[in-house]
Amino acid sequence: MKRWLGKAEVVLGNHSDRLNAINIFPVADGDTGTNLYLTVRAAVSALGGTTPDSTETGNDVGAVLSRAGQAAMEQARGNSGTLFAVFLCAAAEPLAGKSRLSAPLLATALNRAQIRAWSALSEPVAGTMLSVLEAAANAAQAVEAAQNGDDSNHALGLSLDAVVDAAYQAVVRTEDELAQLHEARVVDAGGVGMLLVLDCLRSAVLGEELQDELLDGLHGYKLQDPHIHEHMPADDGVEVMCTISLSPLNAAILRQRLDEMGDSVIMSQVGGAQGPDDDDEPAVEASYRWRVHVHVPDPEPAVALIRSLGEPTDIAVSQLAVPTGAAQDTPTQNNPSQDNDAPGDPGQSRHEF
Repeated sequence: MKRWLGKAEVVLGNHSDRLNAINIFPVADGDTGTNLYLTVRAAVSALGGTTPDSTETGNDVGAVLSRAGQAAMEQARGNSGTLFAVFLCAAAEPLAGKSRLSAPLLATALNRAQIRAWSALSEPVAGTMLSVLEAAANAAQAVEAAQNGDDSNHALGLSLDAVVDAAYQAVVRTEDELAQLHEARVVDAGGVGMLLVLDCLRSAVLGEELQDELLDGLHGYKLQDPHIHEHMPADDGVEVMCTISLSPLNAAILRQRLDEMGDSVIMSQVGGAQGPDDDDEPAVEASYRWRVHVHVPDPEPAVALIRSLGEPTDIAVSQLAVPTGAAQDTPTQNNPSQDNDAPGDPGQSRHEF
């Protein structure tokens, strides 16, 4: 699992420029590759590199992914990064206490992840990384059913092959599922990012090379293709993100009010319930930590609303508009010399509070 995430960090770093170049949905801000890379980097950093830490996680696959997912969630960037963090946290749950991955566990983990990812968004949209994750989960379940619960390494290999193939087919379909992508003749950037993550999982588990040929026919993904978002109208809004502890009722209120203020609302739970320490106070409602993400025209009303319901941490406000040419600062795809370099933040004005 650590090898998987480490490989994903390198691959997403190398592909960040191409992912940014085709990022036009939900806004043409050219930062999907950067956001995915930075979020995966946070997950890897939480695991302390590639050396297993048996004192904390033992041989527990779920514990490793949970630790990585919590860190990713706390430092998630953008829509794509937040959904990747949701994917990690949800996939970790059915793997808790397990010492190895198997085809049945992979099917359960991917299904849990795709359900959680779809439900995290107030208005989920097909033709995005959600569809890619859903296709991957369905493929894993189909293999698991055909193999009658076989938990051998051979069955796991069949499942991973099917998962990556289904993810690729789903990425190709995104171009015709969203009008914006169809008009621009590109596939969804977040969907390609999820395909890369899943191919990294297959590569790490099976000890095989990445299937780079998967990307050859994807529209807009050649190195010479332009950054198409640069020629689209700029979005004058901002992205607001934070982490906050809320009761279930206040979380529902926040989601509803943010839906009224803006769009691209994502709210996902971080960790378990935080109940009262005193057992003699049952009337105190348990709270949960939430990662909150929204696009709004003006940050002040959104920040005021969030503060009225609790005490947020790590509030970040970023401009959605990207200066022309700024995303060109990110690493070039498949350049081994840049494997350990972080891509630049593509021109966003980001403010921490």
